[in-house]
Amino acid sequence: MRILVVSDLHANAAALEAVDEPHDVCLCLGDLVDYGPEPSPCVRWAMDHAHHAVRGIHDHGVAQQVPVAGDAGFRYLTRVTRPDMWEALAPDERRYLVQLPVTVRVTLGDVRFLLVHATPRDPLDEYLLRDEAAWARRLENVDADVVCVGHSHMQFNLQVGEKRVVNPGSLGLPRDGDPRAAYAVIEDGRVELKRVPYPVDRAIAAVEGTAWPDRAKQMMSHVFRHGRLPAPTDLRDGGDEPDESG
Repeated sequence: MRILVVSDLHANAAALEAVDEPHDVCLCLGDLVDYGPEPSPCVRWAMDHAHHAVRGIHDHGVAQQVPVAGDAGFRYLTRVTRPDMWEALAPDERRYLVQLPVTVRVTLGDVRFLLVHATPRDPLDEYLLRDEAAWARRLENVDADVVCVGHSHMQFNLQVGEKRVVNPGSLGLPRDGDPRAAYAVIEDGRVELKRVPYPVDRAIAAVEGTAWPDRAKQMMSHVFRHGRLPAPTDLRDGGDEPDESG
């Protein structure tokens, strides 16, 4: 069985369309919306292709219309882009976003999977990187063989005792300095972390077509091109201090 694992699409349809990976099952770990300019195609893709999907913190924020404060980094970008997300979705896409579960347990073959956006302790919003000791504490009472997570936008494949934690990275908004779309494939017990280039200029053109402030357009274009937030000197107006939250 070949399993495609994706996460953190963040309304980047250009990146999503570049993933042409044969698979039997698709697992989606949330954050379909916010930041990017094309939420509808990303939600629709999950509706049509994801066999099992969970809610991300940004899916929750858009579905529940959670306001965002902040004027720096990704919090600023969330505040600017979120008002456009709900209106861009069709009624059935809105229902899908609202109804996404926070956790999913599924057995594929003889392997027990737990899907969460962040961690088993806080499925929506705990930020945990590749830290074996920290993950060991989070997995003490978890009855699963493979735990699939997103949220950090950082790829890793971590063996923790008899359990494995897989983060496919961000398909639509990498933050690790590599702007290529990230995802993972699991097949016959082997995990492959993959990257694929996509037409970044198309994503940037979609950003330029929005009514967002120029500052937000510059920031999003920089993230798409470089896989990270810009330094203050990278923005024409002097801009923002980097902020990895949100």
